[in-house]
Amino acid sequence: MNAREVAERVLETSLSADMEGFVALMAPDGVIEWPYRPEGVPETLNGRDEIRAFMATGGRLIEFERHVDVVTHETADPEVAIVEYTVHGHVAATGAPFTQRVIAVIRVRDGFIVHYRDYINPLPLMAAMGS
Repeated sequence: MNAREVAERVLETSLSADMEGFVALMAPDGVIEWPYRPEGVPETLNGRDEIRAFMATGGRLIEFERHVDVVTHETADPEVAIVEYTVHGHVAATGAPFTQRVIAVIRVRDGFIVHYRDYINPLPLMAAMGS
């Protein structure tokens, strides 16, 4: 898969809560970064094992219902796709809704994500979680 196809698959796995499907898209040594994140979310996850462990705990706190206004940008670098979208979801424990704008920069090599930088506005999620 190319970068655009992998980015589309990432969005599909998030809506279906397919955490293992998401982890399978990552290279064995792939990295996820959240430069802006709610308290308690690590800045960086390194490798499938760390990503899987986080998804099994922290990744289950929220559920995504739909993505809207999705725009995927292909770049001059064929390994990189940039995806902008709005996600509507809710906090799993309380049902409190949130809407969050996201920009994700995804680098793909040999069909796997080697680097995923997820720029989110953490404030709506923090408000929904009562932080």
